[in-house]
Amino acid sequence: MLGIDFGTSNSAAAIVLSDGSLCPIALDADQNAMPTALYFDGGPVRFGSAALQGYLNENDAGSGRLVRGLKSLLGSRLMNEQTLLQGRMTSFFDIVVLFLHEIRTRAEQQLGHAVEGVMLGRPVHFVDDDAARDALAQANLERDAHAAGFAQVRFHLEPVAAAFDYQRRIARDSTVLVVDIGGGTSDFSVMRLGQRRQPGQPGGAEVLATSGVHLGGTNFDQLLNLRCVMPLMGLGHLGARGREVPASVFFDLSTWHLIHQAYSRKQLHHAAELRSFYADPQLHQRLMLVLQQRQGHRLLALVEAAKISCSDSAAPAGIDLGSIEPALGATLTPALLAETLALQVGKIANCARRCVAASGVGAPDLLYLAGGSSALVPLVAALQAIFPQATVVEGDRAGGVAAGLAWHGASLDGHA
Repeated sequence: MLGIDFGTSNSAAAIVLSDGSLCPIALDADQNAMPTALYFDGGPVRFGSAALQGYLNENDAGSGRLVRGLKSLLGSRLMNEQTLLQGRMTSFFDIVVLFLHEIRTRAEQQLGHAVEGVMLGRPVHFVDDDAARDALAQANLERDAHAAGFAQVRFHLEPVAAAFDYQRRIARDSTVLVVDIGGGTSDFSVMRLGQRRQPGQPGGAEVLATSGVHLGGTNFDQLLNLRCVMPLMGLGHLGARGREVPASVFFDLSTWHLIHQAYSRKQLHHAAELRSFYADPQLHQRLMLVLQQRQGHRLLALVEAAKISCSDSAAPAGIDLGSIEPALGATLTPALLAETLALQVGKIANCARRCVAASGVGAPDLLYLAGGSSALVPLVAALQAIFPQATVVEGDRAGGVAAGLAWHGASLDGHA
């Protein structure tokens, strides 16, 4: 059974072979993780890094269409919305099918045989505080998987799957807070993990509590884009009459799965009419250029790269906006990063605190970090402040959840 971590920003897959060994799937050239991205430009659909490069390198501005953030649509009405791709109207449901089918195809090519079953990861909550939409999200993903050719579809919680992978390497029995921070959600599980296997529990893992919140790396990107880049196009700008420029277009341009909406004929007309709100015409000219050249994804990718660089290096990171205007740019400092994300980091840390409280263990021995956004320094610092006695263990941020899903699927089939 193939384990697939279908992520908001990146996806990964793995399978346990008949000899009991784990086989990560090289989805993106020789990389196990693949950006959850598709690029449509009239030729064959491109996926992953090839999709991002196709968009970033296109010569005819706006000729192609990049689609990202698909997981965020699963529980919304936008899932059935249709958009023009390759000359025909296509639903976002069908775009997810295309992506899952490509993962299945690449796995089968590497393995040399058909793959019929899949263990899909799911966050603790696809949608916060809305059970109906949460159920709809899983139902949509299940339908997508069947449509992509999987005969058998199962689900398991992503933070628990990450623990199943870690348990294979654990040195001693421990109480572990699994911290799985992805592109769209932050999920936690408190687990007792031990080397001794227990009947009915994969790898001797006992789940004590789980919790999650619909906040993650893409929310960080949005906030930093609104703080650092969008003011250069008029966000917060007061016009001659003292009226602030309406903000909806800036929020669309800062939200991965909504960027395409800003390019519609209706929205372009609306943006052009905003000219009367501007006292500085240069700001409006920049906005119109970004919309007309469909640079939204490019700008958000630059902000994402600056976020990672600033967090990893603890030094300022530049955001080169020369594609809009020569010498235009912005700078993200560690202080600005921490200040901008403080509220969201606090909400995520409080979710972790509630998870540990619900488990009844008092305090975890270990903090196990999974998911790409768990590397964000302000977030790790906030968690360490809450659980100072816990040892921090960095997991396989790219492939750990997929590996855990594969191990769990194999255990259910009696192969691990």
